[in-house]
Amino acid sequence: MSPGRGVRLGFELTGPEGAPVLVLSNSLGTTTAMWDDQLAALQGRFRVLRYDHRGHGGSEVPAGPYTIDDLGLDLLGLLDDLGLERVSFCGLSLGGMVGMWLAARAPERLDRLALCCTSARLNPDAFRERAARVRAGGMGPLVEEVTARWFTPGFRARAPGTVAGVAAMLAATPEEGYAGCCEAIAAMDLRGDLAAIGAPTLVVAGADDPATPLPHARAIAAAVPHARLAVVADAAHLANIEQPQQVAGLLLDHLSGHPDD
Repeated sequence: MSPGRGVRLGFELTGPEGAPVLVLSNSLGTTTAMWDDQLAALQGRFRVLRYDHRGHGGSEVPAGPYTIDDLGLDLLGLLDDLGLERVSFCGLSLGGMVGMWLAARAPERLDRLALCCTSARLNPDAFRERAARVRAGGMGPLVEEVTARWFTPGFRARAPGTVAGVAAMLAATPEEGYAGCCEAIAAMDLRGDLAAIGAPTLVVAGADDPATPLPHARAIAAAVPHARLAVVADAAHLANIEQPQQVAGLLLDHLSGHPDD
């Protein structure tokens, strides 16, 4: 674990020493395990840093509310602790929000950026309400509702074991950590930062994502100067789990500098 900027973060750094470093950042309510299906492919090209947001997985759980600044500074602290001056970054949902913050606020630390199934602004009232629900009633009542939005009905029918594993990961998320990150999303508005992002950027959207619908991805891709949009068919919010090979291919092409430098 790393102390970061006052919050100890759980992390894993794997892959060939001396290779360029790629940071993978998780969605709300998940851990580093959400990237398991991409890890082998990405480690063929990168040294991969996976970490848990504060309040999640192996990281400390400070009292909320949190802010997107907190989450971004946590990551910068981790990079500093590990002596990583410059990295590429891929984040999904909440991880993508941290990626947009990093690209706009600390551009000197970033080579290339991939933003998956994310948004620069979501409904604040909905996330404040969700934080209150979790603090009052725990994670259990939320699990079925949330996982229904994370996967298409077809995937839920053909891969019940995978869905159950992700549901268990969500259910195990500390209540205060989940609620604090909900409050970070509620307070977040990164739309004014998008034009300042100079890193070559890939925006990946699930065609059937109800949590961060396609118009949100289109808005990011239109506002970031060096961005292109890729839409993954037959995928909802956790597109990297529903379509692992397709997402891994998109990431490798972009993060390796192809096809658009």
